[in-house]
Amino acid sequence: MSRVKRGVTTHARHKKIIKMAKGYRGRSKNCFRIAVQRVEKALQYAYRDRRNKKRDFRGLWIQRINAAVRELGLTYSVFMNGLIKAGITIDRKAMAELAVNEPASFKVLVEQVKTSMAAAA
Repeated sequence: MSRVKRGVTTHARHKKIIKMAKGYRGRSKNCFRIAVQRVEKALQYAYRDRRNKKRDFRGLWIQRINAAVRELGLTYSVFMNGLIKAGITIDRKAMAELAVNEPASFKVLVEQVKTSMAAAA
């Protein structure tokens, strides 16, 4: 039986890791051992942050809505409660987009909430 040399597969594996480490600083981009550690850590961060991104964006939308609503004389929690009572179903992402890019239409939404709250009280 002939001898198996593993140079081709090893080189391919090394090349794959070095390619993933492109853009890293120092020896992390071209030394295989260091590159392996950095790439593995980067993949861990990527996995974790795909979940965290959803939380971060929700928090950002809430902050934007809160800032826009406070300018119009309400707080975020009062506004959200008023939306539920008014029967308006719009997600936070769309509301934040309205608050930032369409302040006039967001103001109309807030006015609807205020009128529904006044009617309920």
